[in-house]
Amino acid sequence: MKLYGALEAGGTKMVLAVFREDGELLEKESVPTRTPAETMPQMAAWFRERQVAALGIGCFGPLDLNPASPAYGYITATPKLAWRNYPLLPAFRDALGIPAALDTDVNGAALAEARLGAARGLESCVYFTVGTGIGGGLIIHGRPVHGLVHPEIGHIAVRPAENDPMPGGVCPYHGCCLEGMASGPAIEKRWGISAKELPPDHPAWDLEADYLAQACAAAMFSFSPEKIIMGGGVMQQKFLFPLIRQKTVALLKGYIDHPAVAAGLCDYIVEPALGTESGIRGAFLLARAAISE
Repeated sequence: MKLYGALEAGGTKMVLAVFREDGELLEKESVPTRTPAETMPQMAAWFRERQVAALGIGCFGPLDLNPASPAYGYITATPKLAWRNYPLLPAFRDALGIPAALDTDVNGAALAEARLGAARGLESCVYFTVGTGIGGGLIIHGRPVHGLVHPEIGHIAVRPAENDPMPGGVCPYHGCCLEGMASGPAIEKRWGISAKELPPDHPAWDLEADYLAQACAAAMFSFSPEKIIMGGGVMQQKFLFPLIRQKTVALLKGYIDHPAVAAGLCDYIVEPALGTESGIRGAFLLARAAISE
């Protein structure tokens, strides 16, 4: 029986898992994300001990995903300085000697939701994760989108609200981009309290829904996905979904004429069907594809 390794590589923790070929999760463990010199040997040993036949990696970015590039499989201009320009995919291939594949963590999550979750049976979807950062994965014609690099939907520009007490944003690169205005750190800096401690009637949430609705409308205008899926820590506040749908419909201003819009986007902007496992299951799908290729 072949076993498949899956890695969801995050800036705070690395989630390692082993799956059977049929998708049954056998084992999962988390280790802190320290420096590559500390973390990589620990992860390689973990997968080696479990004799996995292939490894799939969903990782924070930016990444070089161009197979023709000399830096293919590298983490590139990440703000996580210890990992900047680190050859993540080559390092795992060298350490394990097995097929391995890499994509962004959000592309991996989007792939899992497209194949196994909320967008199953559809050809396209966008997956947003809203937490410590904001990322967006894009599936078109059933495949993750790559191009010049890969989608960086979390850094699209948004229009600051007139009543925003922090109109400049927290992104060190772009200021008032989506991540700079709507991520968990942006919420905490704006209001002086973490998102998980804010009550549902706090004005923070109306503002948050405004920025996330701008992102949803931009995705609809730009990519016309058949489903928008929103996960991550901030989206655990379930009351955000009706607010985002309402504000997205208002931003569309009747321009997109479709029954999904007429129905208030209730079945269009949705939670991940896979819950918190979208990312790690996406990594499993990458591993399965790597061995078949």
